[in-house]
Amino acid sequence: MRIAGANIPDNKNLEIALSYLYGVGVSSAQKILDQINIPRNKKVKDLTPAEVILLRETVEKRVVEGELRRQVMMNIKRLRDIKCYRGSRHSKGLPARGQRTKTNSRTRRGNVRRTAISGRRKLEKT
Repeated sequence: MRIAGANIPDNKNLEIALSYLYGVGVSSAQKILDQINIPRNKKVKDLTPAEVILLRETVEKRVVEGELRRQVMMNIKRLRDIKCYRGSRHSKGLPARGQRTKTNSRTRRGNVRRTAISGRRKLEKT
């Protein structure tokens, strides 16, 4: 089944399957299902066509998938354009929220030191 341009697995419970959408987590999926009175533990393949339409309409009222990704990218671009601290951290590929970088942040910057010189520098011969 496709909702908001993304495929949702058929053999999972609805609250887990809806969390496959970008911008919908388990708690917001539970809120959506409670709002339209569909049991949380119902499988996606067991939905009636009327429930599918109702679910699709409810999810599409929210900002999810491509539109949300676009908003996040525009926010990051704005931070880079005004050259604030967080924008400079985004452009350098470093953590933007105050984490330490001497020992951690491997996932953000890879396995490369970008803040300080690692090891000793060799003296150049003149």
